[in-house]
Amino acid sequence: MEKNYVVIKCGGSVFEQLPPSFYQDIVEIQKQGEWQPIIVHGGGPLISKLLEQTGVETSFVNGLRVTTNEVLDVVEMALSGSLNKEIVRNIAEADGKAFGLSGVDGHLLKAQPVKTTDPLGFVGEVTAVNTALIESLVEQNLVPVISPIGMDETGQRYNINADMAASAVAQSLGAKLCFISDIPGIYEEENGEKHIFHQLNEKQINQLIEKEVIFGGMIPKVNSAISALHKNVVEVSIVDGLEPNGLLQFMQGKEIGTRISLDKGAANYA
Repeated sequence: MEKNYVVIKCGGSVFEQLPPSFYQDIVEIQKQGEWQPIIVHGGGPLISKLLEQTGVETSFVNGLRVTTNEVLDVVEMALSGSLNKEIVRNIAEADGKAFGLSGVDGHLLKAQPVKTTDPLGFVGEVTAVNTALIESLVEQNLVPVISPIGMDETGQRYNINADMAASAVAQSLGAKLCFISDIPGIYEEENGEKHIFHQLNEKQINQLIEKEVIFGGMIPKVNSAISALHKNVVEVSIVDGLEPNGLLQFMQGKEIGTRISLDKGAANYA
């Protein structure tokens, strides 16, 4: 039977605030059977904290962490060790079964260095995803929980931006891609009131960037969303993970968060 996948990307800063109902939603979505959830997570705050504690020096270029092998040891410890297993435990507490792995395991995420004019060290991009490994976990009724460390043929590890890793996994499976955030979606603030855009297309997003309604860290997020839509991803969305049962309601088609699609006219999901 053909599976419908939804890749749920969870950033490190949001992760610390997520209520137990978030994990209950994941388990419920899987039980309902229409969508199979896959989690890809980041862990920026914990990585920064551990780097500080271990005294490993680090710097950023255009928002991406310059990554040496020494930094990678700490990144792997934070992501694949601590956070990954915490998510697996949280799903278990919600009466679900998850399987935590990183892109290094079973050559899940094949990587190469990102193409950039600035030297970023071992910062990578995904060149291939071992979808057979994900599918075999799903067949066993497990929720895959993926930390975004990739590897090349020589065994060199790469730190991969979690948004980009989630996008690559979604592309390889023709999945929906859902970014979990601590905001209610993309919104415009007028007179202290938030007006949420529940549906946006590529043209509208570019206009919002020009108007600086979308700015800062949201720009790379929406750009990677548009890029994913051009490469086999059905729909990209930004959903507030702090909203009780928000993810479940979103998957049921309710007007929660922001859905981004390529179509010219914004679809009506109300």
